[in-house]
Amino acid sequence: KHVLNAQVAIRSPCCRKWFDCAECHSETADHPLLQSFDMTFACKKCKKCFRKDAREFEESDEYCPFCDNHFVLDAVTPKASLQVEGEDVRKDARMLKDERVRGEEERTIFNVKDAADRLG
Repeated sequence: KHVLNAQVAIRSPCCRKWFDCAECHSETADHPLLQSFDMTFACKKCKKCFRKDAREFEESDEYCPFCDNHFVLDAVTPKASLQVEGEDVRKDARMLKDERVRGEEERTIFNVKDAADRLG
């Protein structure tokens, strides 16, 4: 919910529940997050758990030891945006305009094609 590209779940040392981020813990738990250097992770790609010591975190520790999934990434957080809501285009495509198909040509009072007949 807070981090859209979370690659691992983190087990909180205080209540032993799994969370994607500290904000998720503070929303659901009735106690503050107990901070610890010994962290337990669950990889979301291979579903295996592993432990890391945060005091000795190196560049090689940014990868899951089982599947080599890179889990230390810049967090992508949700941003507010305005978008047009409509039906699924597979069901109702009236809001889409196909540029390949030409509609009727514009109608005008003066039509070049039959101008000779009208002017005499």
